[in-house]
Amino acid sequence: MNKPETIICHIDVNSAYLSWTAVHRIQFLGESLDLRTVPSVIGGSEESRHGIVLAKSGPAKKYGIKTGEPLFQARQKCPNLIVVPPDHALYAEASRQLIRLLQEESPVVDQYSIDEAWIDLSGMERLYGPPVLAAERIKNRIREELGFTVNIGVSSNKLLAKMASDFQKPDLVHTLFPEEIPDKLWPLPVRELFYVGSSTEKKLLEMGIRTIGQLAAADPQRLRKSLHQHSQIIWEFANGRCGHFLDAQHTENKSYGNSTTTSQDVVDRETAHRILLGLCESVGSRLRKDAQQGSCISVTIRSSSFANSSQQMQLPFPTAATMEIFRAACQVFDRLWDGRTPLRLLGVSMSSLENSEEWQPSLFQEANHEKLRKADAAIDQLRNRFGKQAIVRASLLQKDKDTGGSQKELPAFCKKPSPED
Repeated sequence: MNKPETIICHIDVNSAYLSWTAVHRIQFLGESLDLRTVPSVIGGSEESRHGIVLAKSGPAKKYGIKTGEPLFQARQKCPNLIVVPPDHALYAEASRQLIRLLQEESPVVDQYSIDEAWIDLSGMERLYGPPVLAAERIKNRIREELGFTVNIGVSSNKLLAKMASDFQKPDLVHTLFPEEIPDKLWPLPVRELFYVGSSTEKKLLEMGIRTIGQLAAADPQRLRKSLHQHSQIIWEFANGRCGHFLDAQHTENKSYGNSTTTSQDVVDRETAHRILLGLCESVGSRLRKDAQQGSCISVTIRSSSFANSSQQMQLPFPTAATMEIFRAACQVFDRLWDGRTPLRLLGVSMSSLENSEEWQPSLFQEANHEKLRKADAAIDQLRNRFGKQAIVRASLLQKDKDTGGSQKELPAFCKKPSPED
């Protein structure tokens, strides 16, 4: 019996943040304006210095507005631009809804990012029909049931499927099988190749390599002299081979971190510590959710003049307890900051991870650590059941937008509120 042909689909949400916001506003807030039909962007608050474009509508793109550019530049291009602040809790819920739908279509779903995933349809032709028709059906189901559009790329490996999903948008299915590479992939500018950033593009252009086809035909040894080990990856990609490279991207987290850019410069230690507590609460919660704990804490600060500094400390034992992380973060921060330089960003991360379910506390740590562990477990349980605002630390109740914690209630994305809500 012949092995079934490998069929991989890459699903990519069209302008995800903006689409999810538009759907939520229409379906659940009763608004009539569809942000996708007018010049609009999702962007951080200009007042709090998060002012960049995170996602844009099709009409905004026609004005030359680009993702990642400052909002003031976008407004210069389109004075009537509608700017909507991001809602990451909404995006997380929308992403979960998407993945749940994809899991109904295939037993193998590999999420790549909040708005991208691969699914394996190998051997499913008898159930779903030809791959392109199957992809069309999935695409249409997402639009009809969830309200937003996606592009789907179809191929025999992850790389080519991802490249295909980046072809003409929105709401389309494209194929890029190996035999289609010369016509569909190789004529594209080299910057369109996955894993080729601006600095790599610049080096390739200096070598006279302008298209993906030219990169595919280039001498690997010549590439290595300029691009070193990175050259092997992009040369393989240009030839339509991904091997283990994309699978290697999906390793377990090596660290857990969170940072926040403050709305005003931080100039006193009390405010800085309060922000650190919010960040540590977020990091600790994520560690506990994944049954992980870390023994190396790092603190990063950025001054108002954009100078970055960081320092780390090894803990005597691994932990996921919020207050243990917080106390260590304060120690590192107090050594790192001179107390005079105004700060615009603070960050905390935990590394040197291990599974908390397989670790036994020492006698030295056990008593106090066990109290903190039980307290965190109770807090996590309450928040999971009643929302993140069900219990808030007193020090975070002050009118401070920069605490970095997730105190916002997670909205239902695909469930209309009941009359009692």
